[in-house]
Amino acid sequence: MTSKNTPQTRTRLLLALWDLGGTQQEVKKGQLTKRIVSKSQKVADYQGSFEELQNQGAIAISKKGYSLTSPKGFEVLGEGLRSGDFKFEGTIVGTWAANALVKWISQIDVAVTGADVPVNGKSALAELSKGIASYDEFKSVALEVYDKLNYEYNFNNLVPIYRIRRTIGDRVSRTDFNDWLLETQADDILQLQGGSVEDSAPDKIEDSVATELDGLRCYATRLKP
Repeated sequence: MTSKNTPQTRTRLLLALWDLGGTQQEVKKGQLTKRIVSKSQKVADYQGSFEELQNQGAIAISKKGYSLTSPKGFEVLGEGLRSGDFKFEGTIVGTWAANALVKWISQIDVAVTGADVPVNGKSALAELSKGIASYDEFKSVALEVYDKLNYEYNFNNLVPIYRIRRTIGDRVSRTDFNDWLLETQADDILQLQGGSVEDSAPDKIEDSVATELDGLRCYATRLKP
C-alpha cells in the first residue's frame, strides 16, 4: 500500500476541505475523499495524513465527516501553500484545485501572510478568531460576513441568517448574536425577513432568529451600504 502522508498531500487535503466549506460546517467524508482520492488510489492511503492533521489540531474528525479548525487549520494550510516544496502531483491539476487556489489568494492569503506579525502580542489569526465583545464589533463582522456570503454564493441580497451565524461561529454567544442581529434591524442596517430555509432543515431553522412579535426570521437583507 502506498502512503499518501506527504506535506503536499496534507496541504492538498486541507485546501479541499477549506474549499468545501469545512470552516463553516462539517464536510461529509465521501464528499472530501471524492476530491482527493484518484481512481488508482484508496481512501486508506490517506489515513496517515488525516491522523497527522488531527494530531496537529488542524482538522477535527467525527464519524460522519471532517472540519477545518480555526485558527490552527488556517495556519497549517497557509504555511503549506507558501512552502517552496509545495506542488501538485502528476501532469493534470483538477479544476477544483485551481479555483480553490484563486479563491484562497483573493480572500485569505493576505490575512494568513500577516499571521506572523504580532498584533498587541498576538498573531493576526488569533485576533481574527477572538471573541466579539460589543455590538459595534459584531455589526462590523456581521456586515463583512454578509457581503462575503452574498458575493460567493449569489444569494441576491437575501442571505440566510443561519449561514451568518455559522460563519461567525463561537466568536459570539447565541444570545448576543440574536440580540445584536435584531439591533441591526432596529438601526435600519439589516432587514430580517421571514419564510423558511431552502430545505426546512430543523438545525438551520434553529440557527435562524425568532422573536415573539415577528416570529421566525430566516434571511437578512442589507439596507445600508
